[in-house]
Amino acid sequence: MFGRRRKKKDGQGADGPAETAGAGGAEGDFAGRPEDPPEPEKEADRHRADGPWDSAEDAPEEQRMDLGAVRIPVRTGIEVQVNVASQQNRIIGVTLRTQSSALQVQPFAAPKSSGIWSEMLEELRSQVTSQGGKVDDFEGTFGPELRAVVPVAGKKDDQGRQLGERVRFIGVDGPRWVLHGVIRGDGASKPEAMAEVEELFQQIVVARGDAPAPPREMLAIVVPQEIQQSMAQAAQQRRSAGDGQSGQSGGGQAPESGG
Repeated sequence: MFGRRRKKKDGQGADGPAETAGAGGAEGDFAGRPEDPPEPEKEADRHRADGPWDSAEDAPEEQRMDLGAVRIPVRTGIEVQVNVASQQNRIIGVTLRTQSSALQVQPFAAPKSSGIWSEMLEELRSQVTSQGGKVDDFEGTFGPELRAVVPVAGKKDDQGRQLGERVRFIGVDGPRWVLHGVIRGDGASKPEAMAEVEELFQQIVVARGDAPAPPREMLAIVVPQEIQQSMAQAAQQRRSAGDGQSGQSGGGQAPESGG
């Protein structure tokens, strides 16, 4: 069994140590029993015992950037990029880049009664294999994940064989949401880098909100004005340099699969 996740403003008072005597002053079987037993947890919650967190939970102190549905850890050496589908001009995710790895995350609405990560995994599996990629199932830090080799369009070796990229598809079900992550670079294969990226994923806070949303609808990522200005300047610099991939970093095949 695993304990109840910490809630903000839980309402429990600091009543001091539990009494060790039953009625009449004799020690009894009820010593130390809490007045309100912990609420049962969903099976999926054990996979996020250390995060990612819901905004109603008591997450560890961390400097985070508020992007609406997600609050992203901000640290030295971590670059945060907002991924935009240029044709639709809509935000499709947020990517955190370390020196050697990239973690793209997307928050989606989910039913209150059940999670949807297992369904998304099957769709991702089909998508990768249909493109000629290879997929292995793995039980990771956040439960079931896929470790894949995904073909890289237009890249072949000297013998004309298709080159592939190692990718990890991770995810975790929360209360009425699912957080999907795509890991590339060293974080997809090298243990030390994998642990670093997983710890970043754990520090993310999801703000689901109370507004109704159909399952699999992407929760709104809102970019502060100052970041929008920075993005616009970066896009202008890329255009000046002849780079036509404005804001598309880390898009890949995974972003559209969950919506």
